[in-house]
Amino acid sequence: MTRSELSSRAESVIRPVVEADWAQVWPIVRQVVRDGDTFTYDPAMTESEARGTWLERPPGLTVVAEGAAAVPENPQAGRIAGTAKMGPNKAGPGAHVATASFMVAAGHRGQGVGTALCRFAIDWAREQGYAGIQFNAVAESNAGAVQVYRRLGFSVIGTVPRAFEHPTLGRVGLHVMYLEF
Repeated sequence: MTRSELSSRAESVIRPVVEADWAQVWPIVRQVVRDGDTFTYDPAMTESEARGTWLERPPGLTVVAEGAAAVPENPQAGRIAGTAKMGPNKAGPGAHVATASFMVAAGHRGQGVGTALCRFAIDWAREQGYAGIQFNAVAESNAGAVQVYRRLGFSVIGTVPRAFEHPTLGRVGLHVMYLEF
């Protein structure tokens, strides 16, 4: 993806991740994973493991969402507000379906960053020629994410009962969600 293909949404600039971004991406990944309430990743995941899991190799892509343009009233401008990774859901005969994952920094949630990242992933998957995009494990208790995905056209095509061990709610279902292009 070239600079001319950058995307601006919800007061965020979404662009491919670069090496220097990891210093801001890692704290987001660490917090989301340690909270243990949305991702099926091991809460004890190390930085090295996170880096290997989160940073996609081609044909996949990892992006960051930067805050709005720098203005005196916005000291967070230019800081990374969220990140996403996308690529084929499976190899071989399943490689025509994309998947994606999203993480938003705590201080930026509820501001449209996750929606912007999801729209970016949908657009990217369409442009890459995928037939659709599938999310394999959306915790049914993650109501905000489920709402965003439904609003963007995804359907819950199945739920695995009690498949996710939520730290406060106990075992909750994991949705499989799909958007066909």
